[in-house]
Amino acid sequence: MLEEFKKFAMRGNAIDMAVGIIVGGAFSPIVKSFVDDLVMPPIGVLLGGVDFKDFYVVLKEGLDAKTGLPIPVPGGATLAQAQETGAVLVRYGSTINTVTSFMIVSFAVFLLVRTMNRLAASEKACAPAAPTTKDCPRCCSIIPIAARRCGHCTSDLG
Repeated sequence: MLEEFKKFAMRGNAIDMAVGIIVGGAFSPIVKSFVDDLVMPPIGVLLGGVDFKDFYVVLKEGLDAKTGLPIPVPGGATLAQAQETGAVLVRYGSTINTVTSFMIVSFAVFLLVRTMNRLAASEKACAPAAPTTKDCPRCCSIIPIAARRCGHCTSDLG
């Protein structure tokens, strides 16, 4: 069983997959930072200075531990302020950021696969054509590859 696992682990596909997972894991924080720090702030400014991280809907207000009365979430409160009240929130702004990150990663993977497919197609196009002639072993004349007898020296090519 150990030998079988070694064969599996050392196959090219398994190693390629492992490298892909590691690189993908390292790429994820870069894309998250790119979206959160570079893409979404200008979009927020265009939409009136909003931060998508602060978009939420209050499902249920939090309760004061001493009095048991609801603690209202003030209008225009940031996400952190709303969470401090203990309210139950649907944070759809985070989902917008995550979907944007996914779209960027998907587009990057699409470009990578497209480039790899084009390279593979160009390699196939550049592959040498099958030979159509060969040399006669006796007189070294060029003859068709399907010839059974040399047209120059008439030797049998068998």
